[in-house]
Amino acid sequence: EDQSQAEGENSPHIKTAPSNYDFAFRFYKHVREEMGNSNIFFSPLSISTAFAMLSLGARSNTLDQLHKGLAFNLTELEEQEIHEGFQRVLQLVNDPHREVQLSMGNALFIDDRLKLLQKFLDDVTNFYYSEAISSNFQNSPEAIKEINNYIETKTHRKIAGLLKSLDPETVMVLVNYIFFKGYWEKPFNNLSTRDDDFFLDAKNSVKVKMMHQSKPFNIHRDEKMSCWVVEIPYKGNAVALFVLPDEGTMKQVEDALLKETVSNWMHSFTKRKIHLDLPKFSISGSYDVKSLFEKMGVTDVFSDHADLSGMAENALLKVSKAIHKAMVDVSENGTEAAAATVMEAVPMSAEFPPPPFIRFNRPFLMIIVDKVTQSILFIGKIVNPA
Repeated sequence: EDQSQAEGENSPHIKTAPSNYDFAFRFYKHVREEMGNSNIFFSPLSISTAFAMLSLGARSNTLDQLHKGLAFNLTELEEQEIHEGFQRVLQLVNDPHREVQLSMGNALFIDDRLKLLQKFLDDVTNFYYSEAISSNFQNSPEAIKEINNYIETKTHRKIAGLLKSLDPETVMVLVNYIFFKGYWEKPFNNLSTRDDDFFLDAKNSVKVKMMHQSKPFNIHRDEKMSCWVVEIPYKGNAVALFVLPDEGTMKQVEDALLKETVSNWMHSFTKRKIHLDLPKFSISGSYDVKSLFEKMGVTDVFSDHADLSGMAENALLKVSKAIHKAMVDVSENGTEAAAATVMEAVPMSAEFPPPPFIRFNRPFLMIIVDKVTQSILFIGKIVNPA
């Protein structure tokens, strides 16, 4: 049997992928309930990694809830396999030789009076490459500054001042960050970008910078869900799926977001030339993961009956705060690509059937998938790109 196949089915990150997809869409639906009709952007992979790491120290009901919340079914997967899956994902995601700038990692800031179990420290380092950083939480402003500086450095200054306050009881802060900068495999030409209308709904519109490309893309028209799906590849084996629901069908498409749906799209693509309009946008989202997880049935780890006894002996530990922030810039390709823009010659002969016009000039979804690890790096809903 050939080697790449052996790397396939049985490799640890392939075993954890389905659960991570399930978690991604389940979490999305809870965010949507809370956010109503506004922009959404978060990294499901980053959130599941942080809580899978936390589960190393969780026991009893606290652990069961975490597994359930993260969509892991322990009749199909052993606990060890979960951690090996994330370990492999982190290795592959952070590979410095990739053409995509991608880094993801974890850190635990621990009160300097708290003694963590060596086994836990070994495991978080081994499986999650996490740093454990000793902090003086007695001096709250200092600790906040230290944690924020750490996140800012790791996200290349993109995410600053994330942590606003600390509960006086805090003894541990769990940080997970992800930084992604992708370059389109085929950049958009800056000269084709113009001002255009983006329709927020039937009555209201905003002005956006609309980028344009006429090229072959992997596309799929999903009649059942009334949407177009366009795959735009990044250099370095990551892709963005842009999902354009027909007018008024966003909710229906969101309800149907499941791993089966997305995998069905990926398998149904046909490559054909389209006239594509896509707005430039930059959005970010910040979420109180604690309240969202509580709605998903993960409650113990945040409460006074948290069992985190695998983390520290005879300390009453709970997670007092869990926040997540993610951001994305979508543009022609940043300045790096601008210098290498070549004007495209368009053949004059008529094409048949004529290429469809797919215009992202109304609310749409964006799913950034890492093909190497089969992970959803980010999910977003762009209701207003302006």
